[in-house]
Amino acid sequence: MKRIIMAVAAMATITTGFAQKKLVLYFSETGTTKAVAEELQKQLGADIECIEAMTPYSGDFQATIQRSQRERENGETPALKPLKKKIADYDVVFLGYPIWFGTYAMPIATLVKENDFAGKTIVPFCTFGSGGLNTSTNDLKKALPQATIQKGYGVRTARVAAAKKELDQFLIENGYKEGTVAPLPDYSALQPVTDADKAIFDAACSNYQFPLGTPVTVGKRQTLDGTDYQFSVKSRGFNGGESTSTIFVTVGKEEGAKPEFTEVVR
Repeated sequence: MKRIIMAVAAMATITTGFAQKKLVLYFSETGTTKAVAEELQKQLGADIECIEAMTPYSGDFQATIQRSQRERENGETPALKPLKKKIADYDVVFLGYPIWFGTYAMPIATLVKENDFAGKTIVPFCTFGSGGLNTSTNDLKKALPQATIQKGYGVRTARVAAAKKELDQFLIENGYKEGTVAPLPDYSALQPVTDADKAIFDAACSNYQFPLGTPVTVGKRQTLDGTDYQFSVKSRGFNGGESTSTIFVTVGKEEGAKPEFTEVVR
């Protein structure tokens, strides 16, 4: 009887989630986050709005790094153009951004400082070179203690084409969209990396612009699309100290599929 009551309660929660009014609100400098935001809006049937800085970022990598570093060091946040949509009108805000310096881009810092998100449900989504979903989500929790920050979605810029299918899984699994998907299995227990595992890691990560370290152990799982790998990796930080990160790699089941590095969690 208890199991039936819990199932009914869960179904009621999901149905309520479908009925909630949703906004996709995002900042995008180069268009990558915009592409993810538009796919998200399409799948949800939600409203959408782009966050714009009064003085736009140039789109040049070095210029953006220099400007955002200067803003961070000086405690400044960029002025934003007024939003057309009212955050107060929405129950759930899907908040999107590129990752800069390991967290959300500077215009999001302005947004969370200048707007009231109390009582709102925030679902982060982001694009990145290597990772940053976990760190930016934690920073949102600190910046918006009166909002509910939910599990988010992140995708590497190099594999943004995978976002459509991954978002479908993410939205259905988390009750934002109707449908059925096969639940993703847990990873196996970590085991020492074999030569074959190391070859997969190298094929996925060796072309990345920065050294990612040496894989030590690995967990695996089989999905409908192929095999996923969870590598525990040792590396050296800028200060020379040893650090450990988790690097995720996926290999499609189709013949000749190449290993893809999907995310670093530091």
